[in-house]
Amino acid sequence: MELSGIWEFRKAIGTFRNWQTEILNSFAFAYFNGFFKGINNLKKIIKRNVFVLQNFTRARAKILLTHKYKEMGLDVG
Repeated sequence: MELSGIWEFRKAIGTFRNWQTEILNSFAFAYFNGFFKGINNLKKIIKRNVFVLQNFTRARAKILLTHKYKEMGLDVG
């Protein structure tokens, strides 16, 4: 690919070289951040739902209550 002279290939090779350790570690270790992505997604959904609430204290309480009662299988809302 390097000898092809195609700029996109050279750019991709540079990216692979810069992130080589991280890319190889993703294959070697079975760690995933899906749990944290799920929490962040839930916060974003709640943020959209409480957008009409201009009070930060109420929005924060809604987020904390949702996380607490999620473990119990209950909905807050």
